[in-house]
Amino acid sequence: MLWYQLPPKDVLSTLETDDQGLSSAEATKRQATWGENAISVRKTPAWERFLKQFKDPMSMILLATAMVTGLLTLFGAHLLPDTMVILSVVVLNACVGFYLEGKAENAIEALKSMMVPECMVLRDQGLVRIPSKGLVPGDIVELEGGDKIPADVRFIRLHNAQVDESSLTGESVPVTKTTNAIEGDQVVPGDQKNMGFSGTYLTQGTAKAVVVEIGDKTVFGEIAGMVKAAAAHSTPLQRKLARFIKTLIVAIMSIGAVNFIVGIYLGYEISYSLLGAISLVVAAIPEMLPALVTAVLAKSGNAMARQNAIVANLPAAETLGATSVICSDKTGTLTENRMTVTDVFAAGQAYGVSGVGYDLHGQFSQDGAPIDAAANPALRRMLEIGFFCNNAHLNDEGHSIGDPTEIALLISGAKAALNKDRQQRVEEIPFDSSTKYMAVLTDYEGERYIFVKGAPEILLEMCTSATDAEAKETELNREAYLEAARTFARQALRTLGFAFKRVANDHADLLHEDLHDLCFAGLQGMIDPPKESAKQAVANCKSAGIRTVMVTGDHPLTAQAVAGQLGIPAERVLAGTELNDMDSERLRREVEEVSVFARVAPEHKQQIAAAFQANGHVVAMTGDGVNDAPALKQADIGVAMGQEGTEVARQAADMVLADDNFATIITAVEEGRHAWKNLQKAILYTLPTNAAQALLIMGAILLAAFVPLFGERFVLEPIQILWINLLDSLLLTLPLMMEPKERGLLTHPPRDSKANIIDGLFIQRVILLGIAISLPGFGIYYLFGSPAVVNGELINPLLLTQAQTAAFWAILFAHFGYVFSARSIDQSVFSFSPFSNKWLLAGVGLSIAIRLIPTFAPATSSWFKTADFPVIWWPVILLCFLPSLLAIEADKYLRQAWKRLRPRRGF
Repeated sequence: MLWYQLPPKDVLSTLETDDQGLSSAEATKRQATWGENAISVRKTPAWERFLKQFKDPMSMILLATAMVTGLLTLFGAHLLPDTMVILSVVVLNACVGFYLEGKAENAIEALKSMMVPECMVLRDQGLVRIPSKGLVPGDIVELEGGDKIPADVRFIRLHNAQVDESSLTGESVPVTKTTNAIEGDQVVPGDQKNMGFSGTYLTQGTAKAVVVEIGDKTVFGEIAGMVKAAAAHSTPLQRKLARFIKTLIVAIMSIGAVNFIVGIYLGYEISYSLLGAISLVVAAIPEMLPALVTAVLAKSGNAMARQNAIVANLPAAETLGATSVICSDKTGTLTENRMTVTDVFAAGQAYGVSGVGYDLHGQFSQDGAPIDAAANPALRRMLEIGFFCNNAHLNDEGHSIGDPTEIALLISGAKAALNKDRQQRVEEIPFDSSTKYMAVLTDYEGERYIFVKGAPEILLEMCTSATDAEAKETELNREAYLEAARTFARQALRTLGFAFKRVANDHADLLHEDLHDLCFAGLQGMIDPPKESAKQAVANCKSAGIRTVMVTGDHPLTAQAVAGQLGIPAERVLAGTELNDMDSERLRREVEEVSVFARVAPEHKQQIAAAFQANGHVVAMTGDGVNDAPALKQADIGVAMGQEGTEVARQAADMVLADDNFATIITAVEEGRHAWKNLQKAILYTLPTNAAQALLIMGAILLAAFVPLFGERFVLEPIQILWINLLDSLLLTLPLMMEPKERGLLTHPPRDSKANIIDGLFIQRVILLGIAISLPGFGIYYLFGSPAVVNGELINPLLLTQAQTAAFWAILFAHFGYVFSARSIDQSVFSFSPFSNKWLLAGVGLSIAIRLIPTFAPATSSWFKTADFPVIWWPVILLCFLPSLLAIEADKYLRQAWKRLRPRRGF
């Protein structure tokens, strides 16, 4: 059934009058029609999911690179090891993708595990225990406190029954159920008081109910369907990289083809032109870019994990940095998920109560001034009633068992130093939804009392007096207490009234008829309070340009009150019933205006996330319940709670908060922005240097018609180009990721999610640095290699090899000049210490050492096609450090100057 629909009336009309249960024969017949009470899952074959990974653009460019290096191997370039390494990267990336794609099916498996193994059911006019998968619509099940509900059921008999639906609706308080019919065609789950949903718990009382939906038709079954059907959204980074890679493939292949055609046109041999085209492709393709991206994200993921944000999907580490909207569940995420008494009213006086959750440390105050509750007779009497008319249990460490409301009353009493050992209960009238009160007969301090707690309006009708400041009986002012209760309600506090009566010490029975002429002692108001850390986190999100939106299944007034305390705009609240009437276009408009959504169903959460995404936002969705799983998968990044969250939510999420702290998200956002900065630095270093090597090949083809030297050999051999690319990636680009976090990452809005990697800055630096790095290579090769070719004839092959080796070193130093400045995208290299990144210094040193291997091990010279050259060449080669450094510094200076001029020019 749909989330908001009630059970079919024709089913109930035939079953509510039947208290004998189904016969075994009828149950078997119905099971043949409806199937088993289990969530069905059609798993995608493993081989199909694995092969799918090779269709990813990243894998395609890697495979293309492997093909190129394989072709070069055929030409004698000895690149078989490189080909094998690249193919290994492709397989590794496929394995990672294969693992991540299995997360959705793992989420559904977690849902299936929440099905109840066995249950008590009426069959053949007798009560029997059967596996829950054998339930069929029409079965009558019997439940008692602590039982998990085995299917979606309609209650037909109840006794003091309450159900914990927090994992489904997000409401922290157990729901009191009823057998009354509910009118309406569209009623959200939280308002279906006569229904029990599969996987939720009966916290107290007993119940008899008829099964109306099983398996895939249950609420959990619908969740499984939504989790499975929800599109596996790629992150903004993945989308950008996909576009970037496709553009890069087209550009490189096109340039390579043009280079081949130009070579043929200029009259070069086909083999020379083909080798030039292949060399250009090898030079331009950033073989290690996928590994660099993974390394950046892995480093960021590790940093987040150290701060309790565990990333399950690596691209999510960067996605947080681009997040513009965080849709957060309320219960347990923004709030403590522990009911807490915050306000009390006794003897005409209002008091505040400090302390949050199950913390026993706290104090009472009046008008901001602390008071001693134990020395205030009226306040103490009211607290005693809530403390002793109570079935919860609490120890000195704050560990508790029982109903959250009763635990809150125990803790408020403990803050007044009350001790449960000082009373002995004689008799009890349990809480009942029809009477709306609970009463106990107890011996306390040598006297016998009736203590009663319940709905204030009900208790006030039983009272004829009230306590005064000394806890003595005085005239009852009902309107004053009712107005205090209304004030609490406007603050979204759950309010209980407390009354008592002194009885004879031999009074042994407790009957409803005894509950008259009571003395009203006061009110206690409680709420699931917001976390202090969440308040600061919401403020930090605002300063970082991130909007916080509350999406909860709780009551609208409660959501509005909590949102106001957190600093989330709550002038207007949209309820799930209103969302049912909205089309997607209207919802897209509403989400830009409304920041609090209450009484929502799981499909509503998905729709809200999708509406924000349609408006161009990058959406993070937090949650901890089963009901959150579909929305966690829908969002750009799903964030689940690690401590209180369900396994279903954790399996569906991209990131898990180990401390269940909303504030951890803003810390992770900062790490995400830092990851993007480092990734941007890596790309802005890698691509311009690759472009420079591609220009060396293109230039050689074009200059060969005018300078015979370039017709003999390229400036760099293909093996030397690969050597530069691979070592640069490992020894120079990776250390760029070790740059310390820049200041002010959380003081500006998130970057535009629609912005591409290829932007004006990227294109400018590729061209500028491509020229600044390639020109020294051309110059050194021409300067030292020209004497090797006389009248178009190669007379000294060794000298030409030496010139290539010198150009090889010239390109290396040009890269050094660039990499030091590339540590910041817009700040000058002279504005920070050159020693602040020791990893980069080590990388430069190791890079030089590795390139000296042929010098100290001459046998390896033939592998890399190098030769020792005269020492007198070194001063000129060392000067190649400057062009790239000066070019990038001039670019930064001009950009900063332009930013300063723009406001003055009125732009």
